[in-house]
Amino acid sequence: MRDILATPWFWWSVVVAVGLPVALVALTEVHNALVRRRSYLARPVSLIRNYVLPLGALLVLLIKATEITTEATPVRVVATGFGFVVLMLLLSGLNATIFQGAPEGSWRSRVPSIFLDVARFVVIAVGIALIFAWIWGANIGGLFAALGVGSIVLGLVLQNSVGQIISGLLVLFEQPFQLGDRVETRWIPGGRVVEVNWRATHLDSGSGVYVLPNSLLATEWFINLSLPRDNHSINLVTMFSTSDSPDTVSAVLTEVAERLPQLRAGATPSVAKGAAGEYTTTIPLRGPSDDAAARSTFLRWTWYASRRAELHLDDAADGFPTAEIEQDAGEVLRQSLRIGRTDEELLTPYIRVVRYGTGEPMQQPGEVPTSMMFVISGRIRLSATTEDGATVSLRILERGDYLGQSTLTREPVRASATALDEVTVVRVEREHIETLVMRNPLLMQDIGRAIEERKVNVQRALSAPRVSAPSSNR
Repeated sequence: MRDILATPWFWWSVVVAVGLPVALVALTEVHNALVRRRSYLARPVSLIRNYVLPLGALLVLLIKATEITTEATPVRVVATGFGFVVLMLLLSGLNATIFQGAPEGSWRSRVPSIFLDVARFVVIAVGIALIFAWIWGANIGGLFAALGVGSIVLGLVLQNSVGQIISGLLVLFEQPFQLGDRVETRWIPGGRVVEVNWRATHLDSGSGVYVLPNSLLATEWFINLSLPRDNHSINLVTMFSTSDSPDTVSAVLTEVAERLPQLRAGATPSVAKGAAGEYTTTIPLRGPSDDAAARSTFLRWTWYASRRAELHLDDAADGFPTAEIEQDAGEVLRQSLRIGRTDEELLTPYIRVVRYGTGEPMQQPGEVPTSMMFVISGRIRLSATTEDGATVSLRILERGDYLGQSTLTREPVRASATALDEVTVVRVEREHIETLVMRNPLLMQDIGRAIEERKVNVQRALSAPRVSAPSSNR
């Protein structure tokens, strides 16, 4: 017994027999904990548990326990496998600790993928060379010398091309722009970045995609119109008649800007009065890609809003409504309210025929309507928003339908109304509707029934289960 205890192989065998299972159990628990936390270190720990420890234990048994010489082929084969898994562990560990999960904006997150690929190739080449040199006794000095001389010759021959590639890679490493940014160069007045690779940057100008070599961007100036982030806005100048009230004009422009779908969340537009009827509206946007759409929508909606407010955009007079449209408005009122000529004549002095542009909001959830609107032409979509932000369509209003009936009960509406195309409506203020329904109890019952029906429709639409469309594998 004492002879066995005195032999060197016994204690190495005990260390492997006891230490390997304990280490495997401990690493399994660590790996499971990292997987639950979705940590990037789970893969390196898995490599250690599944490959490094077993091969290392086998190598110890071969060299120390069985006392086989390191020159033997089985030992060299196992050592080579152990060297390869250690090399894989080194690559995986460096990638997990340095680059994966790097904070946004840090130098680690800005390293281009091609740099990582080159670094991996160098580490693999050096690691394989050291494995063959230490384990198999290969002479790699001549190989490195040949590679060094060849690299110098190749660099001298391709110095211009290599210099352009390096310049482009430096642009990628610095990352002065991101996908979706708008970039202005000396050759392109403005383009959206749609692709960036190691050779070139692709800019979509709206009329085509320009492919600019990164080496060109590294040596020439360019402007990133998307910087600074979350601070982009546009200024739109509109002209009104000097006889229009500045406060009214500012209120109308602000209301139009606040309802733009491109408006940045949490931001507030502003209006500045200039000289001779000039007004500058500053609209914060989500990014430069929304400039064209926001500009077009704002100017289009301002045309309609200014005429509803009886303002004179561009100092122009409005000949709307015509006699035919006014006659049509009276007919719609008679049909919708089921009133006679006498009631219509009493309402005529107090009605207004107005228009809304395509996509323009006509009613927002939470608003208390101050008037009722009766559709003469066009279509209006009623919709509601669920708690998770989904939009549910309720109904399409067409000629003869009305909107804003809760003005009589002074209740805030729960549905939003949006013009699907140019909509013409006849608007009657609350006090005149109240006077009319007081003389006509049946009309009051009809409007009250319509209010309850729309409440029920909104509640039913919001509580109905929504089934997502199945994904297609084709």
